[in-house]
Amino acid sequence: MREFGYRRASDVAGAVALLDADPEARFLGGGTNLVDLMKTGVERPAQLVDVRALPLDGIEVSESGAARIGATVTNSDLAVHSEIRRRWPALAQAVLAGASGQLRNMATVGGNLLQRTRCGYFADVSGPCNKRVPGSGCPAVEGEHHNHAILDATDHCVSVHPSDMGVALAAFDAVVEYETAAGTGELPLADFYLPVGDTPHLETALPPGALITAVTLPPAPVAAHSRYRKVRERASYAFALGSLTAALEVREGTVADVRLAWGAVASRPWRARAAEEVLLGAPAAAATFAAAADAELAAARPLTHNAWKVTLLRNLTVAVLSELAADATGPAADRAAGPAAGPATGPAGGETR
Repeated sequence: MREFGYRRASDVAGAVALLDADPEARFLGGGTNLVDLMKTGVERPAQLVDVRALPLDGIEVSESGAARIGATVTNSDLAVHSEIRRRWPALAQAVLAGASGQLRNMATVGGNLLQRTRCGYFADVSGPCNKRVPGSGCPAVEGEHHNHAILDATDHCVSVHPSDMGVALAAFDAVVEYETAAGTGELPLADFYLPVGDTPHLETALPPGALITAVTLPPAPVAAHSRYRKVRERASYAFALGSLTAALEVREGTVADVRLAWGAVASRPWRARAAEEVLLGAPAAAATFAAAADAELAAARPLTHNAWKVTLLRNLTVAVLSELAADATGPAADRAAGPAAGPATGPAGGETR
């Protein structure tokens, strides 16, 4: 590990100034991903700027139904917040599906969005990786890629983004707020992650030296009727093979509103907009749900050993939407209660930050 300096920031402006003065510095939140990457040599910062003490650990939900989640809110605090569980149950479920309780106690919301891929070739500094060393190649294209991307990948990189929380935030049109030495700014999550293209080492649209300060969620009544479902190789400490955030509102048997996002299929949380277009105004039936999934998956370009993901995501989408549709057409008492906010797939997952 490279020798590094350590500074604890006391305010946002001071934290940003420290990074502005040293381009080789990195912000340190929970450290559950960054420190691991420092140990393997993937990350080699000259200085860590600790931001955990900054006043960014609050969650505010307005009367209009919007939410503002501070960047240093821990994953554990986000998952148990009563208004998050009531208004965005899939978000609480997604957070609970990621990592162990100990890691969720350390990991932060801002850091979760910035975590790096868990591709084995990226983590192995002895070999090539375009994301780590631009222009060196992507051995996963011809090598081990059973859990790699089927959407929006290129020959330059086929890795997937590991965040569970990001999948829910993508479904609910989250906006990322940040601060730089030049002032404040914001990015819709839809624009936050950059397409792979031929520059996979450029992962986000954040300006250099930017500190994420909050994530905001606009009002979305449909989000109260949402679920997160994660498929993984074992019940704990595993990243998703495929995951889904779905929210559904049904009126008189017809889809009145819907949100869909997939995880573990691309280098970023994947908003399934083509599927949403098929669903809006259509019958809330399994055939419609399958057709919607097929419309989104028409763009899939699986590799030799991960074509099974296409079937997995299709079946997962039909199953979860069918469950939500059944809830929407059940007894009035059941509809009022909404979906449970507990984890849909067990208590732990794999992601950290």
